[in-house]
Amino acid sequence: MSVEWTRKFLSFLETEKNASPHTTKNYEVDLREFRQVMDAKQLSEVTYLDLRGFLARLHEKKYSRNSISRKLACIRSFFKYLVRENVVSANPAMDIATPKREKQLPKFLDLTEVTHLLEAPSRNTWEEKRDKAILETIYSSGLRVSELVGLNREDIDFFSGMVTIRGKGKKERSIPLGQAALNAIEEYSKVKPSKERHETGASIKSLFRNRFGGRLTDRSVRRMILKYGRRISSGKRISPHMLRHSFATHMLDRGADLRSIQEILGHENLSTTQIYTHVTTKRLREVYDASHPRA
Repeated sequence: MSVEWTRKFLSFLETEKNASPHTTKNYEVDLREFRQVMDAKQLSEVTYLDLRGFLARLHEKKYSRNSISRKLACIRSFFKYLVRENVVSANPAMDIATPKREKQLPKFLDLTEVTHLLEAPSRNTWEEKRDKAILETIYSSGLRVSELVGLNREDIDFFSGMVTIRGKGKKERSIPLGQAALNAIEEYSKVKPSKERHETGASIKSLFRNRFGGRLTDRSVRRMILKYGRRISSGKRISPHMLRHSFATHMLDRGADLRSIQEILGHENLSTTQIYTHVTTKRLREVYDASHPRA
């Protein structure tokens, strides 16, 4: 299979479809695996049966249904692009049914755990002030880690308490930011990185920076949250997405409507947000069973 057309497709995703770096990277891995299985076959020679065999192979390797669904979606999109470019005459993946997705309830922290996590940075150093601001910001508005590291200083409106987010597909949304987060950001912004070098235009704009003054990366944020998570819990690997889930669950527990949570989280479809109703219903059942004398 052609490596060249794989590269062209990934470039198409980035430039024309505004796909996130995370999506592009996953699709690159999926297509590499597919290419290895197809071996020396030409793109025009790949058939429906070849694809069925590839999916069966994934099933034998104990891939989850969600992983198989994603790989099938990738291959389907790839061949759709190839049809558009007149490389193949038909899409062999069009008639393959997508496996039913597994319902996985999101993992989240309870209020006590969140409080301990937010208080974990001592705020004695610049790094700890920054980390405190990051934790407060994610929990305050349920940001994805990619959205967080993409924030610029001008995106925060301290007067209105709103923050402008550039989400998936470069779509912008303006959402509320809590006072605790605003206070933490203000305190962090008053001091400079510990080893700041000469600032470039990009680093001047960046809200959350590393100790050299450059924009913070996704990986650095994940590593930082994991570090503080280990301080408060030996049993949970706490991630930025777990804080995002905690935000949504706690909002719903306190009466927020799904549409508002959907808008804040930047979900395109309400069905994505509805998974949090399963979380709160499950918790309600547990409370009822534990508390009612005739449960």
